[in-house]
Amino acid sequence: MSKGYFVLMLHAHLPYVNHPDFPQFMEERWLFEAISETYIPLLRAFKRLKSDNIPFKVTMSITPPLMEMLGNLDLKKKYLSYLDKNIELAEKEVKRTAAEHPTKHKMARYYLEDFLDLRKIYRSVNGNLVSAFMEFQRDGNLEIITCNATHGFLPLMSRYPEAVEAQIKIGVETYRYHTGVMPKGIWLAECGYYPGLEQHLKKNELSFFFVDSHALWYSEPSARYGVYRPVVTPSGVFVFARDPESSQQVWSAEVGYPGDGRYREFYRDIGFDREEQYIAPYIDPSGTRCNTGIKYHRITSKSVGLNDKDYYDIDRAMEAVREHAKDFASKKKEQVERLYEAFGRIEPVIVAPFDAELYGHWWFEGPFFIEELFRALADTKQVIPATPVEVINSIDEVQEVVPAASTWGANGYNEVWLNGKNDWIYRHLDEAIEKMISAARTYYNEEDELKVRTLNQMARELLLAQSSDWAFIMTTDTTVEYAMNRTKTHIKRFNDLYEKLLNNTLDPKELETLEWIDGIFRNIDYRVYAG
Repeated sequence: MSKGYFVLMLHAHLPYVNHPDFPQFMEERWLFEAISETYIPLLRAFKRLKSDNIPFKVTMSITPPLMEMLGNLDLKKKYLSYLDKNIELAEKEVKRTAAEHPTKHKMARYYLEDFLDLRKIYRSVNGNLVSAFMEFQRDGNLEIITCNATHGFLPLMSRYPEAVEAQIKIGVETYRYHTGVMPKGIWLAECGYYPGLEQHLKKNELSFFFVDSHALWYSEPSARYGVYRPVVTPSGVFVFARDPESSQQVWSAEVGYPGDGRYREFYRDIGFDREEQYIAPYIDPSGTRCNTGIKYHRITSKSVGLNDKDYYDIDRAMEAVREHAKDFASKKKEQVERLYEAFGRIEPVIVAPFDAELYGHWWFEGPFFIEELFRALADTKQVIPATPVEVINSIDEVQEVVPAASTWGANGYNEVWLNGKNDWIYRHLDEAIEKMISAARTYYNEEDELKVRTLNQMARELLLAQSSDWAFIMTTDTTVEYAMNRTKTHIKRFNDLYEKLLNNTLDPKELETLEWIDGIFRNIDYRVYAG
């Protein structure tokens, strides 16, 4: 007997990184690694589940920048070149490891077969991964939702409703451009919500979104069932909140499954281990070492240093996957039964949202875990995997509340995206927003093609500068120089175009170059900023 629902939500996102003016660019590898380690492995897991008639339901946001990059012809060619180099390296590793260690040799052969299979799958769908995911949506196993245009952090744009509307509307239009249908729901960048935001969602025909747990813990009025039933806002848009138990069981650095010693160690890669002359053709041309995707060591133990890790064995890791999937399914069953009784036989809804790239990129075995989880849940009648739309259609009564302002960042609010390391960006972003709104209104009926193209490019530069990833990177001290440069570059390009527009000194060739380099959202219409 069904006693509750389980909603698995995967947020697939990368910032827009496309440098067509360079034959190779280090940060473009973010996309290539995600394709090889997360997106195609997820497709493979879905295909196996479907082939075995295992009922599975996954909700997945594919953000507009990611859809744009996955559909970009230049990046598609670069990805295949990247994959060809990986295959070449794996072939060398098969020969080399034969004389090193049997477990390393076993894994070298595994990687070679895996890379060859990735290439086969990628070619079989003509590089169109969005279309490949959409097949599972048409079958009812997958609900793909959108995100705001460039993953801009909306709570810090709230005083500019035109900018928020542009982010939402362009996100919806990009989804429709790449899929041919309208999205039913949205993942707000960083789960960033403020009261009133849902009015933009309603205007753009979106029926649901997700929030972090405290958005409902501190809602007005209090959510009767906490985070375990969807609520509806006064605008009529449904809200699903994160279950903290599910997050801790998977995501926690202390007790989460990915920390098991049998799993692959992310930070040991032959891109750093092999001698420079040997590995040089397979890392960045500058000589900067980077991951290749070939890793021979397992986590072993948190107390063991990187240089002392044991060898990784995929078969032992798969034993852990099956144990953990069964354990998680069992915990969901216990949780559903407990809440079902506590709620007076009202069915709870367990919402488990994660970054998609956790599964495969950071946690190599993650896609296998998802596959095994649904196999385990198939034997559990009490827990029904579902999409948000299916949950909405199944409930007769829903409480109306206004969620509290919230994000899923550290400490739950805005400090990851607004602190002493990144606060300098907002005066520039706000000034650009004000200029964009003014220009959109002034030139609303503009018919001169060059000026229209300039205004559209200004909108692209503003949107690219607004990506929440840049502020996040500045906070986390990872590729800070790149993030700062991207912010400054887009703001400068925006301001240069704005000044030339006002002074009537536009340069068609310069504009054409910018349209090529920052060519996101080809059908953008700057008038969205007019309000």
